[in-house]
Amino acid sequence: MNSDLNQASVGQAPAYVVGLDAGGTRTRAVLAPLPAGAPEGEGVGGPGNALTVPGAQLTEHLAEALAHAVPEELRGRVVAVAGGFAGASRTAPDEPGRVKAHAALTVALSRLGIGAASVEVHSDIEAAFASAPGHPADGLALVAGTGAVAARITARACTTTAGGDGWLLGDDGGGFWIGREAVRVALRMADGRGGPTALAASVGRALGVPQDVLPGGTPGPYDAGAWTRARREAYRMHLLPAVMDRPPVQLARLAPLVTEAAARYEDAVATGILETAAEHLTATVRALEPRPGERIVATGALLGPDGPLTAPLTARLHPLGLTLDWVADGSRGAVALARLGYAG
Repeated sequence: MNSDLNQASVGQAPAYVVGLDAGGTRTRAVLAPLPAGAPEGEGVGGPGNALTVPGAQLTEHLAEALAHAVPEELRGRVVAVAGGFAGASRTAPDEPGRVKAHAALTVALSRLGIGAASVEVHSDIEAAFASAPGHPADGLALVAGTGAVAARITARACTTTAGGDGWLLGDDGGGFWIGREAVRVALRMADGRGGPTALAASVGRALGVPQDVLPGGTPGPYDAGAWTRARREAYRMHLLPAVMDRPPVQLARLAPLVTEAAARYEDAVATGILETAAEHLTATVRALEPRPGERIVATGALLGPDGPLTAPLTARLHPLGLTLDWVADGSRGAVALARLGYAG
């Protein structure tokens, strides 16, 4: 990269780029020097899914993250911005998610006085893939956070996608799917269609079911004697309205309860949910027809070093000759894409 780039557009003052990782749960912005170097500022805002977050809210969330990441005195030195957005794609210039994300990002930048010469919108999975060591250009990417999607990346662009159809139609194996399954098995326990599970009590507490409806004491393994028929009927009557009163995507917040029930109480139902989630992610990767030894860059809370799906998914990918290369999020990759976009 040209060593004079850091003088571009701003005289002798150092120039900067901003990378954004806008996902289903939060938006993260990172400020970094243009040619190279570690981040010098970070900020977090609300959800950034370009398809599910209303435009005005998306702008607010982006502005919040940017304001914390970029000090006022440096905003005039930002020359390039790249964002990796859930719900956005570069398949066409008029792709709805991309158009909406670009519009919201443009307004947020203008509001803060950031007049970057280059403003680019990428998919969140492209940014995540670029976050891997060496900022690779080709391979496979897998995101398992609130949602779940896999993609083949060619020349840093997503060319084939599997999954990622959103909480209503897909995202099987993601955090929303796991959280929804937690509620479903709790309801099945209550009406007699499902087996006993510690998730009944923990889900009820998380969703505000009155304490006198739940068995007494602290959360723990399922106590069959405490769950009388009358208590189970009352539980269902309170649980359903509690779920319906919340935005559906908030069910993703219940995913950690499944992990806890499986690990702490060896709850068979919770363990089954995690195993099925890993099967869904494996099927999503298989749909891309991976080659043995091909690199898979993975991101999302479900697949981190302590992620609940890391071990079961690794075991399923091993016979395919595949291993996971995990990154924390797509913000570093977005920084790399911003640098490349300005240079190019």
